[in-house]
This record gives sequence, C-alpha cells and structure tokens, in this order.
Amino acid sequence: MPVVPGVPSAEELSALPAAELAALLAEAYRLIGELTAQNERLAARVGQLERQAGKDSSTSSRPPSSDSPYKKKGADRSLRDRGKRRPGKQPGSPGVTMNLVDDPDERFEFPPAACCGCGAGLAGEPVLAQRRHQVTDIAPAPAPKVTEYVAQARQCPGCGTVTAGELPAHVRARASFGPETCAQAANLTAGHYIPVYRATLLLCQLAGVAVSTGWMAGVRGRAASLVEASGFTDRVRELLKTAPALHADETPARAAGGTRYVHLACTAYLTCMHTGDRSAGAIDAGGVLPGYQGVIVRDGYAGYGHLTDALHAWCGVHLLRDLKGLYDFEPAQQQWASQMAGLLIQARDAASAARQAGQSVLDAAVLDGLVARYRELAAAGLAASLYRRTATARDARRIARRFLGFEDLILRFATRPDLDIFSNNEAERTIRPVKVQQRSSGGCWRTIEGLADFALVQSYLSTAAKWGLSKLDALRDLFNGRAWLPPGLEPAG
Repeated sequence: MPVVPGVPSAEELSALPAAELAALLAEAYRLIGELTAQNERLAARVGQLERQAGKDSSTSSRPPSSDSPYKKKGADRSLRDRGKRRPGKQPGSPGVTMNLVDDPDERFEFPPAACCGCGAGLAGEPVLAQRRHQVTDIAPAPAPKVTEYVAQARQCPGCGTVTAGELPAHVRARASFGPETCAQAANLTAGHYIPVYRATLLLCQLAGVAVSTGWMAGVRGRAASLVEASGFTDRVRELLKTAPALHADETPARAAGGTRYVHLACTAYLTCMHTGDRSAGAIDAGGVLPGYQGVIVRDGYAGYGHLTDALHAWCGVHLLRDLKGLYDFEPAQQQWASQMAGLLIQARDAASAARQAGQSVLDAAVLDGLVARYRELAAAGLAASLYRRTATARDARRIARRFLGFEDLILRFATRPDLDIFSNNEAERTIRPVKVQQRSSGGCWRTIEGLADFALVQSYLSTAAKWGLSKLDALRDLFNGRAWLPPGLEPAG
C-alpha cells in the first residue's frame, strides 16, 4: 500500500493505544463527513451550472435572439413536427411570377438589320412574330414637391374687421414636412425598427428629402400622440373585453437606465400594449384584464393570479420546453417528462380535431383517459425525483408539482376545445418587436416616455397588420387625420 503523507501507516496505527486510536478514527470520520457534504454541494452546483449553460430557447422561456449563433447547428432543437412538408413551394399552391404589364412607360423595338441567310436588308419588311421583354426598375429620387399655402387676410368694407384665411389642419409651422414624409419616416423607425440615424439616411437617399436626425427622432412621438387622440386604444380595449379568449404576456425593456416592462393583451386581430413595472397594478393599468371574464392564455407568471374573474390557461409550449429540458439533461431518470410531452401533444391534436368538427367538448371517455394518464405521469415524475438531491431532480420536482397543482390551467385547452388556446405563441410573436427595437437601438430607450410611445404606436401598427393593412398605409391614414380603427373583434364571415 503506498504511503500517503500525513496518514499513519498500518504499523503505526497498530502500535497506538486504544484511546488515541479511537480519537484518531473519530477525527477521520468527521473529516469524511465534511468532505462528503462539500462534495455533494459542489456536485449540486456543477449540475445547476450545467443545466443553466445547456438551456436555450428550445428548453426554456428564453427568446430565440438570446441563443448563441455557434450552438444552433447540429441537433434539431425545434418543438415543431418534422417531415410533413418539404421546404419551398407546396403542392397545389399557386405560383407567383412577375408578369408583363400592358402599358409600359417606355418601349424600344429591335428589328433585325439584315437577313442572317443572304445578308439582304430587311428594312420595311412586315413583322412576322415578336417576343416581349420588360425590365422594372426604380427611378432616382426626384426633388421633393414643395406646396405653398398662403393665409391671406382681408378687411370687411362694411365694418372694417380683418379676417384671416384658415389653413389646412396639417399646415402649422412656416416650413414643415407633409403627411407622406411623416408616414414614410415613421414606417422606417416604428414599422421596421431602423435606428434613427440610418432611417434618416435612407429617407434622404430613397425619397430625396433632407430631414434631420432630430426630426426623425421625434416622428414616433408625433405618431403616438395622433394614435392616442384618435380613440384607437379605447376601441381596442372595448373589443378585447368581448373576446372569448385572449393572450397576455410581458417582457422587460431597458429604458432611462433601468428596467421597465411592456405588457400585452392581444388576439389574432387586436393588439394592446402598455408599459409599467411587473406588478399586478401595472398589469391592470392596461385597462383590459381587470374584470375580464373570458379565458386568459399566459405563461406561469404569478402576477396574473389576482385576475379571478377570468379562467386561465397555461401555455402548453412553455410546458413542452420545460419537459424537453428535463429529458434532454437526464433521459434515463426523466422518462416521465418525455411521456408527459407526448400526452400533451396527443391532447392538443384531440382538441384540434374536435374544434374542426364543431364540437365544444371532447368525448367523455377520451377526456377521462387523458386526465387519468396525466395524473399518473405527474405523480410518477414527483416520486422518481423525490429523494434525489441534484439540481435537475429539484427542477423535476418543481415541474411535477406544477402539473399536479395546476391541472385545471394546464388542461384548459382540452376542457375548452372550442378555443384555440394550447399555446401563447400569438402573444410571443406580437411582443417580439420590443426585443427587435431594443437590439437595433443600442439596447435601450433613452427615456421612459420613448418606450411608452413605442408601445402605443406598435399597438396601432400590429393591429392594422393583423387585419391585412400595410403599416405604411396605416401611417398614411394616421398622419392625414383619419386614423384607422379596427371594425370589430375579427373579420366578418
């Protein structure tokens, strides 16, 4: 046996008196206990760090933009079903091609100069056939159109009163840019999230209008003021309160050196955003959710718990990500997570089939079978990790207890198959421009008011886009004094 420095050999131990040997053993057992506890703590910490490092948008609620570009290759990370459709144009889908126009702006004819056989001239000979080709291009930006409005004053010959003429509503300053310039500028900054300086350059180059960066920086605030004055927000709130189900979400945003939150309530055709902190009071400040009596589709944030007038539905995609994260890290110990994910997908498909068939409830036997299997898997997941002390086991216990404690919320999509409420993807897609704008603008808004303006204008543009109206046309209507308003909860028919 090799000699370990500081550790007595077997001969030395056998020569020790019983009392000293007992004391030495007691000290050894104490050290072993301390080292074992330390090893368990370090192992748990390593497991926790490995779990955090292994998380991405496919195994957690992180946005896809937070994923490293170097880790996206390799294994399939998407929760979407694969293999059902090939990339590109689908069979039966109408093709899209560039067609010839009947009245081109210019036309050039290229007849043959001479016969390719004998070389005889062909001038004046009749045309037997011709083949048309067209090239569509952009003309250089013309000089901007300047319109002068002259407010004249005239004196009444009878009473002597001097009366000035009334200018159009959009004419205020002595020199200003018109509604089309404002709409194009707002489309760049608010519609396409282009930073102010680059938007200024683009407008100058593409439209020939020499605006300043200061003017460009203020155009979103002007748009927000017009949206607020139009009654758009009140109209959307009124409609959202009548929706049978709506989606809610919130996301942090850096503004004025701190963290604020953008809150969202939306449907497939309506968007209402506002800003605040993450409290229940800030959620209520949007004016949509307090007193709402439909179904709120959301993630697991507890801040929505005070909205007791409504039923709640837990986003199934969030749950699938959490289950995938458990199974990917410990496939042998977390079989229940894979089986629970399969059950949720099976229940989703059953609810979708019932909805397409016009059924408002699932068949009782099908629903009872799904619920029984759900409870069995959740209980098995808790039991499998109940006495394990790793970081993944703690996550497994937390998620299993979530499935046991929030069964009604999680299975709402199955008990209400008449509503398409399995996921909260509608809210996540709608609120994503907050992150896009933040990234393109240096990671923050300079002022809290700027963030509030963004939320207001984005509500207007998002709603218009959901109804099939282009953002530019919606902004044209806005700056021309006839702001677009949604005609209803959803398109008729």
